[in-house]
Amino acid sequence: MNSKKKLKNWIGTARLETVPLSISGIIIGSFYSFFSQKFDIIIFTLALLTAISYQILSNFANDYGDGVLGTDDNRIGPKRSIASGEISTSELKKAILINIFISVSLSYFLIKYSFGTNYYLLIIFLILSIFSVAAAIKYTMGKSPYGYKGLGDIFVFIFFGLISVMGSSFLYTLKLDFILLPIAISLGLLCVGVLNLNNIRDIENDSKMNKKTIPTRIGFKNSKIYHYTLMSIPILITFLWSANFEISIGYFFIIAAIFPIVFHIYRVRLAISPEKFKPLLKQLAISTFIYSILISIFLAYESILF
Repeated sequence: MNSKKKLKNWIGTARLETVPLSISGIIIGSFYSFFSQKFDIIIFTLALLTAISYQILSNFANDYGDGVLGTDDNRIGPKRSIASGEISTSELKKAILINIFISVSLSYFLIKYSFGTNYYLLIIFLILSIFSVAAAIKYTMGKSPYGYKGLGDIFVFIFFGLISVMGSSFLYTLKLDFILLPIAISLGLLCVGVLNLNNIRDIENDSKMNKKTIPTRIGFKNSKIYHYTLMSIPILITFLWSANFEISIGYFFIIAAIFPIVFHIYRVRLAISPEKFKPLLKQLAISTFIYSILISIFLAYESILF
């Protein structure tokens, strides 16, 4: 295989299209720091790089775990590298180890810059970083991957929502700003929604492989109801959260952030089979990223206005 094709395979395995979703919480937490007049470009840059490294690590580990277990052989989504034979298990394992080193190093530089000599916070966040690495790896890898037990939704909610938003804000302000909690919950649920769509799409193959995701446990019809819930709560919470701010033209960004999600619910209602969820997956991932951008613009606007 020539080097150009090999590079293309590695880029495909990294699944860079998932990166926007992984940095959505960082963007919101960082723009809230701008709202609080605590923004720091170095923290922002390091936080983005750290989040991206964790996402790529997760994608590598997911490809490896599903590939070894044979889960990807008949999936509806795009073929993964191991299942297609493009990258060997030994090559991917080496890449995972390298990425662990990169992720932990970036995490250390980030928290060291943020906390300085506050060793109490430094140790806490280092432990949190190790848990993040473990969560990225154990989703599909190992003897008992939690992704095969229907626990992926919980971990996505915690890491992509609560920790991503609240944790990134803490890096700037050194305090927990609970005014961000509703948005952290909303973003977490939207990210869980992306995972749920992925699992609905693969419900038939996952059932055959004994991968006990929530859709395989509750069935196609109930999975749609579950998805409506995941989408509806963020809509309600976001509008309630916006009441913390003075009414202004900036509310246009709140409405614009919510509209794609409302449209998505309508599209889900029309989907009558698992394969129909394939285009909805990308649409929701993009809508969630747009949501984070527009909420961040709203915070920036409110900061400038008041």
